[in-house]
Amino acid sequence: MTAPPITVGPSTLLLDAALTFRSSSIRHLPVLQEGKLVGLLTDRDIQRCAPSRLIPVTEDVYNGVFAGNTVERVMTREPRSVSPDLPLTDAIAQMQQARYGCLLVVDQAELVGILTRSDLVDAFQRLLTGQPLKRSQP
Repeated sequence: MTAPPITVGPSTLLLDAALTFRSSSIRHLPVLQEGKLVGLLTDRDIQRCAPSRLIPVTEDVYNGVFAGNTVERVMTREPRSVSPDLPLTDAIAQMQQARYGCLLVVDQAELVGILTRSDLVDAFQRLLTGQPLKRSQP
């Protein structure tokens, strides 16, 4: 897993979240309010909010959609979470069965990490090449 994950608050503007996705090369942002996990925003959520390219809009109108709305309006509420001691095979099974791109890792009601498909591919590559697995720092 990646620990600690980059997070945003529910009142974060979609524009700022989109810039975070781009600058950090990530696709999932856990949403915290007063330290409590309240949602998950994905790059797909941002894409769904974008005006269609088939309808001509000005750059100002396009950007206005993101600058005038907050994460809270489009985030997934009550996202799926798992405990850090869940066996990796069980986490993979959950991700595959539900077609999740990530699982949020929560320990005693505190977000401690995020397990993404990219984390799994990285671990698989390390196993195949004989490199040690990375250890997270919760």
